Amino acid sequence: MNRGVSRRTVLRGVGGLAATGLAGCLGSGTEQPVRVLSAGSLHKSFTQGLADAAPPELTVESHGSRKAAQMVAEQQRDPDVLALADTDLFSSILSTPWHATFASNAVVLAYDPDSDRGARVADAERWYEPLLESAFALGRTDPNLDPLGYRSLFALSLASDHYDVANLRERVVSPEQIYPETQLLAQFETGGLDAAFVYRNMAVERDYPFVDLPTALDLSDPALADHYASASVELPDGTTVTGAPIQYGATLRSDGERAASVFETLVESATDYLEPYGFAVRDAHPTYEGDVPDRFND
Repeated sequence: MNRGVSRRTVLRGVGGLAATGLAGCLGSGTEQPVRVLSAGSLHKSFTQGLADAAPPELTVESHGSRKAAQMVAEQQRDPDVLALADTDLFSSILSTPWHATFASNAVVLAYDPDSDRGARVADAERWYEPLLESAFALGRTDPNLDPLGYRSLFALSLASDHYDVANLRERVVSPEQIYPETQLLAQFETGGLDAAFVYRNMAVERDYPFVDLPTALDLSDPALADHYASASVELPDGTTVTGAPIQYGATLRSDGERAASVFETLVESATDYLEPYGFAVRDAHPTYEGDVPDRFND
């Protein structure tokens, strides 16, 4: 059941340090660090935004959210805290008894201003027109591993109807231009891509220019849930995913007080450490759903 909006209190902070894989821990205490497994798009905000707060110590490992959920389901990882970019994964891949929803985001089109084709994205009357050129290199992430991958395809499907352009998705995507979420924008630095579908926070963090998509396409507005649901993608494993507003969620998987402190800061203080990185934290956040432990109820 939905638990609604929880309290916004000043909570104990956490520190963080990570790399794309498993990171080292802060401090030199003898206690084991709290293990956080997160969506790739949360990596910088967790390792730098939360690092400004006080201990407990933590390690952060970041992957595409679908991959991270699969790693937990297959017992390849056993994190204390799991934070994903799609709350549906807590039930579709995992059987998580409860979770908190703590932030949102938007799909945008980032472009390389040093690429002639990329620069045309900013000047185009309609953002998708340069993407139709045969030589245009458009990056995205793997929808089988990462919600950004299927959300990019949702945005293109919705754009076909929005602009009355037939088969836009099929005309602009290429299977050769799929990259891990944590490496996607790095392709700009090597000249490998002209543009890429990313989350707004990813472009903000890396200081890359981007084009905002219309709200009807960017999956940012909860009021447009029914509209977004008109788009769907069948994944290589046969799973069909349906368009929905972007929701980031987290759950606490261990009973320790230090892990609970990290989780509380993660979900309840999201405005402080996520908004500077380009995420959206709504007045309704955080909300809790499922069999929520007593300490997280109002």
